[in-house]
This record gives sequence, structure tokens and C-alpha cells, in this order.
Amino acid sequence: MVQKPIAIIGGGIIGLFSAYYLLESGEKVVVIDKSSGNEGCSFGNAGMVVPSHFIPLASPGMIEKGLKWMLDSESPFYVKPRISLELLKWGLQFYKNSNQKHVDSSVPLLRDLGLISKLLYHDLAHKLKYSYEEKGLIMYCKKQNTLDEEAHVAELANKIGIVAKVLDKKSIHKLEPEIRPEVAGAVYFPGDAHLNPTELIESLKKYLVDKGVVIKHNSELINIQTVGDEITTLEILNDEQKEMLEVGNVVLAAGSWSGILGKMLRLNLPMQAGKGYSVSKSQVPNKEIFIPNILVEARVAITPMSGRFVRFGGTMEIGGLDSTINMNRVRGVIKSVPEFFPDYALDVPKKEEVWYGFRPCSPDGLPYIGHSGAYKNLFINTGHAMMGISLAPASGKLIAQQILGKKTEMDLNGFSAQRFGN
Repeated sequence: MVQKPIAIIGGGIIGLFSAYYLLESGEKVVVIDKSSGNEGCSFGNAGMVVPSHFIPLASPGMIEKGLKWMLDSESPFYVKPRISLELLKWGLQFYKNSNQKHVDSSVPLLRDLGLISKLLYHDLAHKLKYSYEEKGLIMYCKKQNTLDEEAHVAELANKIGIVAKVLDKKSIHKLEPEIRPEVAGAVYFPGDAHLNPTELIESLKKYLVDKGVVIKHNSELINIQTVGDEITTLEILNDEQKEMLEVGNVVLAAGSWSGILGKMLRLNLPMQAGKGYSVSKSQVPNKEIFIPNILVEARVAITPMSGRFVRFGGTMEIGGLDSTINMNRVRGVIKSVPEFFPDYALDVPKKEEVWYGFRPCSPDGLPYIGHSGAYKNLFINTGHAMMGISLAPASGKLIAQQILGKKTEMDLNGFSAQRFGN
């Protein structure tokens, strides 16, 4: 009997790691990717592996901050006004989940998922040959009240087993002697890590293809065929040619497009695309940035990458799958850097130098990982928002374990794809 492949819908980092762990278990895998393979939300991101990010986006105070930021065209957050029932429903769910009870239940889930991922990245770095460094993460706070808030996060981090240190300016300058940040203080998470996402994705794809995984680029799922409660065939459009692919199991890992495809698959996956931007610059002689960091008030992430360049990224623009580049948002990222590093000047880039990607945002800030509840052979792995790179290996391993009927390394109930109803 011919083994039917497990089909993974989505060729981003979540889909690729899902493919990796299924392949390592001896499964036949095909990846269906609507892009050319040279784009996606992970290529230009900050490459941070951050177990320190254990508080979900939906948390107390985010609504108030978001409303304030929307009045500033260069702010870190923006919701593009538009008539959309889906956006309204998502916003109401976000509001309902922005409470302390939700945060308390989410913290151990995100912590464990992040720690599993970090361990997997550490173990895979030699095998997949990508640069991986454990230099930690510094959260720079320009204002004292912000530092006080981050110090509370550090206190919680230490309680749940993630090392965090509150730093004064003198300690910061020892860690970053060349850029000498002008801030009230910082919180340092020495256990965090970073990598070059382009290296990771290219090496992972090469490994998969060399081992027999078929990756169908420029391919779009347009229909499904079912028998009872089981998906039997996927109808794919590839360069205007239709293909009927018989499948065993199916994994939906299509990032910000998952909500749209979910409707075809009888799923209710509330999802909004949060557009983020990044710009990459060469390291400046005698002004080198050594440790990945986040400028807290500006919500800007800065990562020194292999190849002696630095990536500056930020913003969360909820505006649908709109491919236009909002240069006001980009200027906001660039202008914030000298506010924290006074001697570090950046020119506003040309539009063609700006990368953007869509982060798939669920309304409670948690990914969807697990069985779909719609078809017996359909599984979900999506909704990781800004944490796709950070959480990808753990998410891929967990979904593979569930598909294969193995005991998962952590309970997946909190990530249920059915938590917002059918």
C-alpha cells in the first residue's frame, strides 16, 4: 500500500519545523507554499529565541496603550480603520482576554513552549548549520516608571525559573561599552538567544529537500475533497495548473492566511495579520551593538546578526493582508534608536530597503496548536504572532507528536484550535 503524504499547508518557519519533526519520525511529507519560497514573516524578523517573552499580547493595559498609540502616526501600534466584521469580532475577543486571569493561565504555557524551543535550537544548530548565540536579551527602559514595570516582570520571571537581572546604567555600559545607552535602567535575561533567520530557513529547507520532503512553491490550496469526517484530497493551484493531491493527515500552518483557509476547512480561527517592518544595517565601527535588545517604550527590537549586520525591527500594524509599506511606521522605528543610543545615528531607509512581514495574531495572544476538531485528520499549527521563530521548533515537535499518537512534551489544551468555538 502506497503511503499517503502528510500535507503541510504553509511553508513558513512553523510549517517547516512541522515537516522536520514528521520527517524525523519516518513520515512522508509534502509542503504546500503559496509563496515563491523567498519571502514570509520569518525571513526579515529579529531572530530572537526568547523564553523571557512569557506574557501574552492580550494583557491588562494593552487596550489603553493601543488607543494612545493610534493617535501617533509613528507609534508602535496601529489598527487601520476599515469595515470588517472579522476585525470587530477579533477586537472583542482581545478585549475579553486582556485580564490578569488570562495572563496567569498563559504564563506557564508560553514559558514551557519557549524553553522547549530554546533547547531544540541549541541541539539543532550544529546539525542544521546556522549561527546560534546565547548572549541574552536586554530590555532598555528610557523612563523610570517603565523600568519599574519591567522589574515586576523580572521578579515574576525569577519565580517561574527564568533568570532576570535588573541593571543600572553602569552595569549596562559594561555590557555595551561602545553604544553606552542613555536609559533609566534595563532588565537583562541572560538565558535568551538569537540566530540569523535567513540562515536557519535556508538550511532547514535544504535539509528537508535532501531528505525527500517535497516543497511545492507558488502553490495555493483552493479546495478539498472529503469522505465523511476525513479530508482525502487537496486541490492545489500551481502556476495556473490544478493538481489533486491525495493525503493522509493535513497540518494547517499558513500563518496570517490560516484564518482565511480555515473557513474552507470549517474552522473558526480568529486571526488578524499584524504587519511588522525591519531594516538591516552594517555594524558601525566603534559603535558595535553586541547584545540583542528591545527598546521598551518604542517596542523596537534590535539584533546583531552573523555577517556583521544589525537588524532593527518593530511596529504592529493591524490592517489586513495589505502589502503597502507605511513609511511613517518605519520612521518611528528609526527615530527611536538615537533616543536610547544618543551617539548612534540612523538614516531613514529608502522604501525598497524595508522588509515587511505579516504576523498571525490570535485574539488571546496564544498560538493554535493541536487537533482541529473539524476533520479527524486535520491539525492546526499557527497564530504565533511575533514569536514564530522563537516557538517554531517546539510547536513543530508537539504537533508531530500529536499526529503520530505519541505523548506530547506538554499539555496542548491551552493552545486548542477549538477554544473560540466551531
